[in-house]
Amino acid sequence: MSQNGTPLENQGYSRPALAERRPTRRIQVGSVAIGAGAPVSVQSMTTTKTADVEGTLAQIYDLAAAGADIVRCTCNEAEAAEGLAHIVPRSPVPIVADIHFHHEMALAALEAGVQALRLNPGNLRKPEEIKMVAREAKDRGVPIRIGVNAGSLHPDLYRRFGGATPEALVESARMELAYFEEVGFEDVKISVKASSVSLMVAAYRLASASFDYPLHLGVTEAGPPPSGLVKATAGIATLLCEGIGDTIRFSLTADPVEEAVAGRQLLEALGLRERRDIDLIACPSCGRAEIDVIGVAKAAQSALEGRNLPIQVAVMGCVVNGPGEARHADLGIAAGRHRGHLFIRGKIVRVVPEDQMVEALVEEAERLVAEGVDARLAAADENAAAEAEADRRALLDAKGADANRAGQRVEMIRKAVTGEP
Repeated sequence: MSQNGTPLENQGYSRPALAERRPTRRIQVGSVAIGAGAPVSVQSMTTTKTADVEGTLAQIYDLAAAGADIVRCTCNEAEAAEGLAHIVPRSPVPIVADIHFHHEMALAALEAGVQALRLNPGNLRKPEEIKMVAREAKDRGVPIRIGVNAGSLHPDLYRRFGGATPEALVESARMELAYFEEVGFEDVKISVKASSVSLMVAAYRLASASFDYPLHLGVTEAGPPPSGLVKATAGIATLLCEGIGDTIRFSLTADPVEEAVAGRQLLEALGLRERRDIDLIACPSCGRAEIDVIGVAKAAQSALEGRNLPIQVAVMGCVVNGPGEARHADLGIAAGRHRGHLFIRGKIVRVVPEDQMVEALVEEAERLVAEGVDARLAAADENAAAEAEADRRALLDAKGADANRAGQRVEMIRKAVTGEP
């Protein structure tokens, strides 16, 4: 079972368990529960001007379709707050207002009906203004994210801790919490983001040990893909594997839809969310490959994604080890002697011409999801296994482990070392 209680997508494959999710308080962002064992949620942020209601809504709908559970919009001026009043009731997901310098914008966003606020304690610094916002949020039942950022830490904390250290980031959150506690506001989640992966990981570990509030994970300003994806994944995945984190955002210099896709894919890969679409795996290719593995894998990915087929599909370059190595996949195909060996959970079910491999994968994937594994195994071509074994043996003779007479060479080496004739 996955950690949110849903079955893993591949029952024939034993996935090592992640660390237990740390216990936290539960908050509610609109219809989305966060913390206390709720499924880890995916967030992103619009890049449109919030005053552009139709443009912002179009992007929100794209984000929701890509896997975002919550979307954040900037609220930096009166026109943005007015835009939120039109956006919130038409949004398919809860909306968080992003607030930095002006507490008036937080109050206006609350009037607009947003389901949550994000306050940056490094930019909104006056205690009475912070407490005023917290009182209003409490009266409306609206949670607040304390969004600490290493790049905008309060100057006093820089001096006190000698820079943006994990301790400085956590202390910033602790100071904000103290203001909230003065007015009895506890509906909180926390983030302690940094653009340095190592600093981010250390800060969240300390925050996890210091607070029982849910944590929002992210590597801020990760940059454009592919390097941004690598950095964000390194930080977020590390913490999720340790059981830390309740909601995530990939902060990429790219179309925000890419953030939502990446976040959803990461959670699915870790078994923290149920799979919604295809998970394609492929061998890295080698000298035994009978096809252009990279080309076929890309073609298969393009043909299969977006069809809402929640299965794992494998593309293997040869039949020598392919079906065995990918036996945990729901469906796969391996190339051999200008043919494709189609297999389900490691069992060969059809042999098709090489130029029909991708087409056969798509057809079988749709049937597999519609009919189930048992039905498709029962419908297997009775001659497929024998044909595949003949191809495998022929290729093993030509390109197998001893194709270069390694065994004979080893024997000659032993004789040379021992002096035997």
